Amino acid sequence: MGADAAYTVSLGIKAYLDDGPQGRVLRNNGRHILIQVATVVEKLPDSFKDAHGDIEWVAIARMRNLIARHYDKVDDRLVFSALGSRIPDLLSRLGLADDGGT
Repeated sequence: MGADAAYTVSLGIKAYLDDGPQGRVLRNNGRHILIQVATVVEKLPDSFKDAHGDIEWVAIARMRNLIARHYDKVDDRLVFSALGSRIPDLLSRLGLADDGGT
């Protein structure tokens, strides 16, 4: 998921926000990545979450709920920003960052 987020962001904000079919596919992809991350987070044991109390677990769940249930209120710039900064930060803080590129 981290590699998919990085690839999506590498295509640039202009492509991501484009009104054409490619932009729509990228936005759907970005939203889906965030839903996937939140779904994994939801299944983590409470003991793991407690051990990483500095991570905003509730915010991750809220973003998923917004995307899944209130998609008409999603700010695509915020999703793009989350893909480019929040996902890499989360992976880094959990020691899961891929330092090898994509």
